[in-house]
Amino acid sequence: LKTLLIEKNIHAGGLITSGLVLPVMKVEDCAINVDFYNDLISYSKKNNAQITYIDGNDGWFNPELIKSVFDEMLINAGCDILYSTLVSDVTYDNSVFKLSCEQEMLSLYIYTKYLVDGTGNGNIFQKLNLEILKDKEISQSTTMRFILSNVNCEKFANWIKKFDTNKEVTTTCKVKNNSYFSTACTWNNENNWALYPIFMQAVEDRILKYSDCAYFQVFAVPNMPGSVAFNCPKLILDSCDIDNNNIFMQSKLIIEGRCKINRLTSFCKKYLPGFENAYISNISDMLGIRESIRVKGKHIFSVQDIISGRKPENAALASNYPIDVHSDKKGCDELKFVQHVWYLPIESLMSDKYNNLFVVGRCLSAEFKAQAAVRTQKNCFSMGEAVAKYIKSIF
Repeated sequence: LKTLLIEKNIHAGGLITSGLVLPVMKVEDCAINVDFYNDLISYSKKNNAQITYIDGNDGWFNPELIKSVFDEMLINAGCDILYSTLVSDVTYDNSVFKLSCEQEMLSLYIYTKYLVDGTGNGNIFQKLNLEILKDKEISQSTTMRFILSNVNCEKFANWIKKFDTNKEVTTTCKVKNNSYFSTACTWNNENNWALYPIFMQAVEDRILKYSDCAYFQVFAVPNMPGSVAFNCPKLILDSCDIDNNNIFMQSKLIIEGRCKINRLTSFCKKYLPGFENAYISNISDMLGIRESIRVKGKHIFSVQDIISGRKPENAALASNYPIDVHSDKKGCDELKFVQHVWYLPIESLMSDKYNNLFVVGRCLSAEFKAQAAVRTQKNCFSMGEAVAKYIKSIF
């Protein structure tokens, strides 16, 4: 198919690059629409942009190197690309979509018979005034990730391995003589996080605010020696609940995020061995929004779909990822596992009004809690592949 990717940034990838969302979470591989992911691994290995971690997760990517990996994959697939381009309007006439696009001083129109909304916020669906789902009970929390460099990763890995013996939380390994690790801590101490007392000491010492302890998770970065990626801070505003669709609130969250990053950096340098000379080398250019807008499609993916494990006639993906709700309120997080593989039907990626309009990514047609299971990156890769194959089959 003749394909055009319209991208608002100067590189592909969205959260995996601009958002520093890494590594890709490990999920069940049931060989449904994973060709793209397998190609991504192959290209990344060739470009030294990936490692396979001790748990078998091969989705540990370098967020900078993978930008050129995506370019190479797109070019080799024969895909045209428009970077630094925004879609300002969409209209529909005689089974064809007309997109008004803006690129600095240039305006242009794109006409297409098939349109896929991969904006993450259902921007195309909203411009067409299509129905948005509003059954949200609580908000998924937002993060603003960052990277610290000049870390002695071997020193920290050796220390954390002895300090936290819970292998469900903390793991370490070596790949090509480089030390890699993963560890975490949250302000809900039911799991008896080993790092929790250190965080509480930092609060007492006024290095951290209590809200800075809400969520803490770190990973060494592949082929970026001395660099550590942070899946935090969790962004919390004391004055009000989080609304991921409020543009003024998003600006407040960005400012608060950078303040929290500065405090967490001071914390790491003071309390964590190996971080003594660390510095901030990268702050994400995108907020880590887990859920905002969900569009209404031909099928609204539900928690019951996950529980039943029923395989639909046209399955877009297979996964065993749990219902993973990150609340913006203490004590409201939810992690619900199922003991089987579940399937997403292609109809949850199809508009209920236009047969040639599709959606991929976190804004798919799903209930709030069901979306919390399907929103992970590997699943989103499969959504894109499933839609592409479906369009090709009807072309």
